[in-house]
Amino acid sequence: MNTITLGRAGVRVSVGGLGGGGFSRLGIGELGEAHAAGIVRAAYDGGVTFFDTAMAYGTEGAVGAGLRGVPRDKYVISTKVSYENPDGGVISAEELARRLDESLARLGTDYIDVYHLHAVTAEQYRAVSETLIPALIKAREQGKIRFPGITERFFADTSHKMLPLALADDFFDVIMTGYNILNPSAAKTVLPLTIEKNVAVLCMFAVRNALRGGDVLKRDIERIISAGQGDAELLRRDGGLEFITDSGAAKSLTEAAYRFCRHTPGITVTLTGTKNREHLAENLSAIDMPPLPYDILARLEALFGGSDCVSGQ
Repeated sequence: MNTITLGRAGVRVSVGGLGGGGFSRLGIGELGEAHAAGIVRAAYDGGVTFFDTAMAYGTEGAVGAGLRGVPRDKYVISTKVSYENPDGGVISAEELARRLDESLARLGTDYIDVYHLHAVTAEQYRAVSETLIPALIKAREQGKIRFPGITERFFADTSHKMLPLALADDFFDVIMTGYNILNPSAAKTVLPLTIEKNVAVLCMFAVRNALRGGDVLKRDIERIISAGQGDAELLRRDGGLEFITDSGAAKSLTEAAYRFCRHTPGITVTLTGTKNREHLAENLSAIDMPPLPYDILARLEALFGGSDCVSGQ
């Protein structure tokens, strides 16, 4: 698999990363941790060196187990801390330190490469940053983390209100944003800022329910039309996206979706999640393919270039 530099973090990673969240969560819920660990190892054997998980996903143990025995400098682990108390407030710095130690134990490692504050909203950002950035600095000084990161709550923040606030502080070396064919708005609102600051970008939501076609895609198209974010006639005619496969530009909509994200300037690592090894191989192959043809990209821009109201979930 092709590799890329992880922004100002400076380490080389695969352009495709294995995600431990999403709907599949590596199959851990229905097939168990041993199966999930096997998916992790299959990804590594397939050239993946970037592995993303989170405290909330329940897959940290599977990532640790799947990479057991692999030299630690051969891969990068990205995980996330849930920062909210049960009452919706922000945890203390001491609680973050405790949760970090628990993640380290589950992952079976002495340090985490990228440690994110998970799914932060614009409304909570200031309280989160004031309380927890000092804790991240301390953890970095202790050698427990290498690069601080932050992720947005994309399904609720489809227009990316939080990330510009975080990028203005210029503390985080890595961010995670939602980005896909149906909502490419990050290319206009987030990626110019990350490119300027050389901050690495992890792409989530490259493929979700809507980009598998069917009723969910139709629903999101109607939402875009209702929001006045696209040409209604054009969206109803071409929004089903059959023109991509009919033209031979891609074998499937899923393949096209991964290629679309992977080759967007400013996207560093495109994440894919699965519980199936064959599906994993197909997705990694798509991420490693060339860009979509220019005429297809132009049609997608005409259809969805003004959209920021859907996530594709």
